[in-house]
Amino acid sequence: MAEQVALVIGGLAGGLLLLLLLIWVSCCLWKRLCAMFTYEELPGTTAASSTQGDKLCPPYAARTQTSRPPGVPFVVPPSFQDRDWVPLNSGEWAQVPRDPCPAPELLPHTSSSNLGMVGTINPELYKFLEDTSETDFPEGCLGRLWFSLEYQQEAERLLVGLIKARRLQGPSETCSPLVKLHLLPDERRFLQSKTKRKTSNPQFDEHFIFQVSSKSITQRVLRFSVYHVDRQRKHQLLGQVFFPLKNETLAGDCRRLIWRDLEAESLEPPSEFGDLQFCLGYNDCLRRLTVVVLRAKGLQLQEDTSFVMAVSNGGPGAQSGPCPPSQTSHRPEAGPRPLLPAHGLHCPAGVCVKVSLMNHNKFVKCKKTLAVLGSANPVYSETFSFKADPAELDTASLSLTVLQGAEGEKSHALGRVVVGPYMYARGKQLEHWNEMLSKPKELVKRWHALCRTTEP
Repeated sequence: MAEQVALVIGGLAGGLLLLLLLIWVSCCLWKRLCAMFTYEELPGTTAASSTQGDKLCPPYAARTQTSRPPGVPFVVPPSFQDRDWVPLNSGEWAQVPRDPCPAPELLPHTSSSNLGMVGTINPELYKFLEDTSETDFPEGCLGRLWFSLEYQQEAERLLVGLIKARRLQGPSETCSPLVKLHLLPDERRFLQSKTKRKTSNPQFDEHFIFQVSSKSITQRVLRFSVYHVDRQRKHQLLGQVFFPLKNETLAGDCRRLIWRDLEAESLEPPSEFGDLQFCLGYNDCLRRLTVVVLRAKGLQLQEDTSFVMAVSNGGPGAQSGPCPPSQTSHRPEAGPRPLLPAHGLHCPAGVCVKVSLMNHNKFVKCKKTLAVLGSANPVYSETFSFKADPAELDTASLSLTVLQGAEGEKSHALGRVVVGPYMYARGKQLEHWNEMLSKPKELVKRWHALCRTTEP
């Protein structure tokens, strides 16, 4: 009897041991099987990353195929799956806490403050810039005009699209605008839009064609004149837009969309020697003085023949002897003439503006605009920059001289204006300079009357 009890106890003990052995073997096999489908980090990763800051953490050993949410073209590694993810309102998922040593190929390229789920698309990088052209209007704006330009080189045609206008300042609550288009210097011929009744925000959507050669297109200026038409059909000018046609604007046979603010017409009559409009601006951070030569009006131009006679008879820049044949036999033809660059001390046939920076009445630097032919009201719209320290502004001044040049002769000064501190300027010229200093990083625009000068 005792032997039978001992055998039963031994069988039970052996069975329990065998069962424990089977359970242990099963656990080992399960762990190995799981290890085959998971990422396994190498030991000592944290220590390596803390002691060697110039090296990246070791890469992970393998990849896994797990389920992924729809619309996400990647799989989140298992080492990140056990983390807590906080949903954001932009559709991203932020990880808490941040992994101190992510895989090198998963390192984000954005700042830590904008860290989202690894591999997600940041919508902030793909947002279109907000168009503020219809909402951001400066104080005192007379209105804004949108238009398009395209020049066809082979057909020699300038295609102008008149799109719309916004915030027109009419004489009364009701405004009936129309637009006239001139291709300066031709003041006689123009194209005209249809009249839009009782609206300050007209939508035109009209197209116009100017036939102009490729040789003379760069010296033309497109002028938009916006008028209000009253009940008696009288036209009242609301504002103008001057747009010089330059090479960079007409490059390539493509349509360009442009908008410009309207400018008020100067009601003051031209001065004796003409007027010059330009902008001044100073950036104290960059130590840069900016001059934008816009346009001139009412210039007292001299005819080519009279100018040559004045030169040969002892006028400004006179030389003895007869005029060269190139000045007498080759007269420039009437009509559009090309825009020529001005270099050196001589201004080519035409009118240009020389901008000189002076310090203690000593010459520092000089720059010139391109020369415009055949117009007493040339438009330039050229920008020049000069280096000037803030301490130099008390002794510096700017001299802008309008020059007319005859081919082969020295240029003739039509007038000059000097702006600067009280040491060099008075009146409007001094006010312009002081306003520039009081409004840093802004361009201050003004008209100035030209004065006669003996400078050639």
